[in-house]
Amino acid sequence: MAKSPSVILFLASALCVLSLATVAHGNPIPRFYVEGKVYCDTCRAQFVTRISDYMAGAKVRLECRDREGGNIKYSVDGQTDKLGTYVLTIDGEHEEEVCEITLVESSDHECSEINQDTFLRKSARISLTANNGITSPVRLANPLGFMRKAPLPECTEVLRELGITPEGLF
Repeated sequence: MAKSPSVILFLASALCVLSLATVAHGNPIPRFYVEGKVYCDTCRAQFVTRISDYMAGAKVRLECRDREGGNIKYSVDGQTDKLGTYVLTIDGEHEEEVCEITLVESSDHECSEINQDTFLRKSARISLTANNGITSPVRLANPLGFMRKAPLPECTEVLRELGITPEGLF
């Protein structure tokens, strides 16, 4: 099973050419797609319920900041479609930054309040790096919600179904 020297030389040359082609092409700049939803919190519950409405035309913003200092390094705005879904295209690696999506503007004046309580998270944090074990370029953000000025009348029943009463959990 002797191999001729020309076959071995050919295979070695092919391997070298393929290696050089990979190096010459380099690492492409990663591109990520952040998908999320914006809803109207009709019960002022701070989470999606069965009577929450997803909002078309709501505006969101993604900002990536330095871990130390908090300076904005990257920012992109987006808007929801008719189903309340947004898709943001993000270029580049943001491994050393903290990236969060926040609400910017509601499309419904009856549902436009953002709760300012300090204990609440007002953003959805997202990892925008290819070095975290996630193979897909798509990143799914937690839903973000604007609150109605007053809860709908059916909210009492909806929250009771979830085990939440005015006295607390049962």
